[in-house]
Parts: sequence; structure tokens; C-alpha cells
Amino acid sequence: MKKTAHLHDHAIAYLEGGSGYETIVLLHGFAGNKDHWLAMAPYLRDYHLVIPDLAGHGESSKREDVKYDTLQQIGRLHQLVRQLQLGRFHLAGNSMGGMFSGAYAARYPQDVISVGLFNAAGVKSPDPSDADEMIARGENPLSLASETDFARLATMAFFKQPFTPYPLKRLSIQTTLANNPFNQKMLQEISPEAHRLEADLPKIQVPTLILWGADDRILNISCVPVFEAGLKNHQTVILPHCGHMPMIEKPRKTANAYLAFLKGLPS
Repeated sequence: MKKTAHLHDHAIAYLEGGSGYETIVLLHGFAGNKDHWLAMAPYLRDYHLVIPDLAGHGESSKREDVKYDTLQQIGRLHQLVRQLQLGRFHLAGNSMGGMFSGAYAARYPQDVISVGLFNAAGVKSPDPSDADEMIARGENPLSLASETDFARLATMAFFKQPFTPYPLKRLSIQTTLANNPFNQKMLQEISPEAHRLEADLPKIQVPTLILWGADDRILNISCVPVFEAGLKNHQTVILPHCGHMPMIEKPRKTANAYLAFLKGLPS
């Protein structure tokens, strides 16, 4: 069910469902939205699910006069979980959402039971990805000002692009292109923090799942040992023939790996 929460500076759209006693909060990546979890969510139906559009994304409000850096965004997430009275919860995220999940667990350890890092941003990749090489050439792979830009990023994001009905694909392209100027504002505010999570990894005390699509062209798989070296309590799952968004490309395998991790946690 889609709902809206009103924070002090934003209206946050979110999905809520499932039937379990334990809560999972799922965070999408940069320029993404809550719908990125829809293919995976049914496999998690035995948990209470809360899946927000992060501030500035999706159907949540967008404001030119406020900042969208990590500290501000996890502060808004903290407001949201307090307003929803979630208590302690499992927190997982993809890409930027993974970076926010790690940063949240480091800053608010009392809230978090476990962390899931799905192709997470936040550390410096020992081996450059295709996206890193574009940036080194002065190109911005996350600036989507044309349909060509959109198609290029989709090719980089997936090992094999999932089928999307044409009307939904057209709507996604149109929405993404329209949001590009605002997305670039957010990108400028978060880019200086691209590797800041690395220093905070030892502060994450709770069990953490590192899950990675082996063929990620946006965040290279060489990031995985960096996360492993910094985390005290982790498990790692690598999905072959999978790109940057495993919850979209391989939702069942991603869910099964995540469920196995959750069910293996101490009571």
C-alpha cells in the first residue's frame, strides 16, 4: 500500500506491506525510486516492509533550497522511522541506498538489527569500473539528458536488461529526463562523499550482508574486499551474470540470499 509521511522539510512517499513482526526498510539508489524493489518484495512477504522514495526522488518532494547529502538524507530517514514507530529494523539498500544504509547503521546503531549492502556505493574501488573510466574522461554517466544517455546507463546497469512493457519504459524515460536537472543538483551534493563510508565501516557492529552482481559496470566487484576488510561481522554473496541492481535483474535469487542471511541471524 502506498502512503505518505510528512517530515519537517519533505513529504515522503513510501510503500508498506508484508505481515511479519520484524521490519525491513529498503532503500533505492541514486535517481531511483521505491518501485525498484517491487520484483523482490513479494519474496519478503513474511516481514513487515517499508520502502520509501528517498527525499528528492520518486514521488517524495523535491526542494531546491535544501541539501541532499548523506547526513541530511539519513537524518530524514531517522525522522521517518521514528514517525512510523518502527523500533529496531533490518536495513538494506542498493548503490547509494546501500551507502546510506551503512552510514545510518554507523550513526544510529541502536535502530538497526542488520544491514544489507547490495552493490553499495561508499568505498573506493581498487579496479575502475566502466563508469569510473567515463568520469576519468570528464564524462558524467549519471547525467541523463537524452534517450541515448538513458539507454547507455541501462546497458551499464544490467548484465541482461529485464523486459519492461513499452508504455512503462516510455514513462520511465520521460520521468528520468524531466528529473535530470534536479538529480544533478543532488549528485553535486553527494559526490564529495563518494568514498566516505569506507572510514565508517568499523562502526557498523551489526551483522552485514554484502551482496554483489558480479558483472556490475557501475561499481566494480573489486569494492567487495574493501567492504569485507572494514566490516567486523559480514557475509558475502556474489551473483554471477548480474549487474548493478540485483533486486531488479535477479529478484528471486537476491531475495533467497537475503532471506538466508536474515534467518541465520541470532535470535
